[in-house]
Amino acid sequence: MLRENINDLIAFQAVAEERSFTRAAARLNVSQSALSHTIKALEQRLGRRLLIRTTRSVAPTIEGEDLLATIAPCFDRIEARLEAFNEDRGEPIGTVRIAAVEYAIESLLWPKLSPMLKQHPKVNVEFVMDYGYTDLAEAQCDAGVRYNDQVSEGMIAMRIGPDERMVCVGAPAYFERAGTPETPQDLSAHSCINLRLSNHGALYAWEFEDKDGHDIRVKVGGQVTFNTINPVMQAAVDGHGLALVPERLVAAHLATGALEVCLGDYSPYFPGFYLYYPSRERPSAAFDIVLEALRERG
Repeated sequence: MLRENINDLIAFQAVAEERSFTRAAARLNVSQSALSHTIKALEQRLGRRLLIRTTRSVAPTIEGEDLLATIAPCFDRIEARLEAFNEDRGEPIGTVRIAAVEYAIESLLWPKLSPMLKQHPKVNVEFVMDYGYTDLAEAQCDAGVRYNDQVSEGMIAMRIGPDERMVCVGAPAYFERAGTPETPQDLSAHSCINLRLSNHGALYAWEFEDKDGHDIRVKVGGQVTFNTINPVMQAAVDGHGLALVPERLVAAHLATGALEVCLGDYSPYFPGFYLYYPSRERPSAAFDIVLEALRERG
């Protein structure tokens, strides 16, 4: 490869990813005119038009998209490797992006990572709230958090939390008004607070287990539906109906008596949250530090 092509390809990648000569020039710390000249020279050498330019936007052509898909992973791996060399000589540096549901971020990730971040000021963590089981590559995330049975095949998985169970809860005033269900099937006569799953838009079917270990799924109804778990809990506290929520999420409300558990005999424990990522070749020392901080030791 011609030596000058390397810098020109880096310039092309910046413009194609930023979709703007202005932002790409700032990213590369060069002038817009110099960047424009570089791209034109690259296109002339290759005999291909790589970018479509209008007065309002810049976008790769089909051939430009193909070139970007080829060079971007290579440059990213080179940059990560060079960064790892620098990290080996001193304080780890880098950003780790983690996709997780709100409950996992609040109850596990933040409590475990907060002390680590104070010890390593050059390590950054970005939390991406995700209820839709987003593909890590599409979301540009280094790792995700799910329950063990939801981790995709082929991923590396590491346990980061204790066993969990989902419990059916309600406010004392609700039980006084509507009575207490004795079996999961009784929920059809109760007002329940629904959770809509963002990955496919369906309402979450409440899951229980009988004394013989058989699964029970119940579709419930009520006045209120949310698509995140914290408002579901608050609506139960406010007396709007029953909610099926993680027991650890409502532990404080159970302790104060603001909420009470029903159908506890139908709520078994299951393995808790796992961190998952796509490769055993971890991207940086910063990522290794995050892994170590999150590892479940109980």
